[in-house]
Amino acid sequence: MSEHQIRNDAESARFYAEAFQRLKQEVAKVIVGQEAVVEELMIALGARGHAILVGVPGLAKTLLVNTVAQAQHLDFQRIQFTPDLMPSDITGTEVLHSDPTTGERSFRFAKGPIFANIILADEINRTPPKTQAALLEAMQERQVTVGGARHPLPDPFFVLATQNPIEQEGTYPLPEAALDRFLFLIKVDYPSAEEEAEILRRTTGEVVGEVSQVLSAEELLQMQALVRSVPAADSVLDYAVRLARSTRPNDEMAPNFIKQWVTWGAGPRASQNLVLAAKAKALLHGRFHASSEDVAAVAPSVLRHRVLTNFAAEAEGITPDAVVTRLLETVEAHRSALDGDRAAGIGS
Repeated sequence: MSEHQIRNDAESARFYAEAFQRLKQEVAKVIVGQEAVVEELMIALGARGHAILVGVPGLAKTLLVNTVAQAQHLDFQRIQFTPDLMPSDITGTEVLHSDPTTGERSFRFAKGPIFANIILADEINRTPPKTQAALLEAMQERQVTVGGARHPLPDPFFVLATQNPIEQEGTYPLPEAALDRFLFLIKVDYPSAEEEAEILRRTTGEVVGEVSQVLSAEELLQMQALVRSVPAADSVLDYAVRLARSTRPNDEMAPNFIKQWVTWGAGPRASQNLVLAAKAKALLHGRFHASSEDVAAVAPSVLRHRVLTNFAAEAEGITPDAVVTRLLETVEAHRSALDGDRAAGIGS
């Protein structure tokens, strides 16, 4: 690799890190703490993926998404998911139009709120599966089909959903096919005592933080393209593949505890998301190369919603997060042993 190429790579990584640092600073004007959550949102943005935020009420999930949108020159729409929400309320519908001059009648497509750069799907599990499914084509194909006609969505396009894990009455859990469309499932936890005191100071006083727009759609598209250009060594790709395949009970790579506790594991989209998220994380920290450590860091949020535990796991109080944590330890131990064998000339 030439010195010129190395310099360009370093400059690209610095540009990326500085742009997202400006975005994080704007978000911090409104959101107290939650640094890990904000970073994972930045990673999802850069990786051109969607994210779902899960946390109890009152943790500012909706406010966080609103603030991220305000800090960018992007169109934003909030969709409040309710039991009576219909698919056409999201995607749009054909309406009968009458020409006042000729009297000719024709159907015209009236766009729904999904035609925006950032979509907040608020309380996504409060609407039936039929309406949840209206998001699937949009999230994967970045288009909607109505009346046989395809309508492309704006670019960039980013879905951020929120979900309340403790209120089960009147909710409809997302099917695995829908969950798999989300790059990340991000857990939002309670703030610390110091952070909660700062939240009180900000929200009960007179001063309200004003958010400036610091990132344009063109810049975000450049940064998303830059993520794709970040190199990842074969060893990093192999590590991502082993992690994903090890979650599948019927795979030869799966350890015994996976076969004991897991009904269904992560598909190939998980491997792709592990690598893309690792590349975005590397750039976020000013590095123009993805490492196995980056893959391991993003693995919990990539895998936790793609690992379906069985009754045996539930009876023992084993959660998907616990399974992923143990899997990371197991795969890392295997990788370290393999590296040791290669260093000693034993492995291939």
